[in-house]
Amino acid sequence: MSLVPFVFVVSAAFIHAFWNLLSKRAADAGPSFVFAYNLVCCVAYAPWVIWLFQHNEMPWTWPASAGIVLSGLIHLAYSLCLQRGYQVADLSVVYPTARGTGPLLSSIGAFLLLGETPTPLKIMGLIGVVVGIGLISTQGDLAAFRRPGGQAGLRWGVGTGALIASYTIVDAYVVKELGVHPVILDWCSNLLRFLLLAPLVLRDVGHARERMAGRWHLAIAVGVLSPLSYILVLLALDLGAPLSVVAPAREMSMMVGALLGMIVLGEAVGRWRLLGCLVLVLGVVLLSRS
Repeated sequence: MSLVPFVFVVSAAFIHAFWNLLSKRAADAGPSFVFAYNLVCCVAYAPWVIWLFQHNEMPWTWPASAGIVLSGLIHLAYSLCLQRGYQVADLSVVYPTARGTGPLLSSIGAFLLLGETPTPLKIMGLIGVVVGIGLISTQGDLAAFRRPGGQAGLRWGVGTGALIASYTIVDAYVVKELGVHPVILDWCSNLLRFLLLAPLVLRDVGHARERMAGRWHLAIAVGVLSPLSYILVLLALDLGAPLSVVAPAREMSMMVGALLGMIVLGEAVGRWRLLGCLVLVLGVVLLSRS
């Protein structure tokens, strides 16, 4: 992976960890929060999308349209699954489990479905990323998943990770093979999620308003940052970065998440978590050189 795509992916990791921290703080709002930040997404990025439609030829083929719809449906399931996970379990369980499951399945899918070559460096880097995430999330103690909220976090984290792998493969195909611009793909996906959630939220506006009380600033921040983090990933793919490298490299967000947990949430960071960060960084370096 060349320098520019690598910088995009690393920047996306930092942004991703931060917006997940904000999303965790609005976990109780559930689908109302997902609806709100998707509304912000659509409004905030509309000028960019309009400009792209005016200056780029959009391939509105049946495969491209179907790919956009499929991406939107998977992203909706991902958003709701992640938000539910944050309702029932800790950020430090759901987030690393999801981010660890996602790259593993994405890379396997890239090798099997997209024809990418599993070189030794890629395999070593992938193993390093997954092991590092495991050490960060458990601090070397697998019994962490047996504590209150641990099993729930594991289940919702694995489910979220599977959806991450699914939309990563679908979106990579839509961008790289069908020629859809990354920003247009992400915006259309957000618009579809907004439209699908609208009947559910608008059925009881008072309940939605109550859920969002004092949380609109979080929705605005997530609505701006969430698409940005993913658009950077899609741009890296559009510049030729292989999916089997991009998907695991994104997971250095776990290192950032560990630091945010320590600084913002006051979580304990022991030697196992620090070792996990080191292993994670080494895995990312191997992936960037493969």
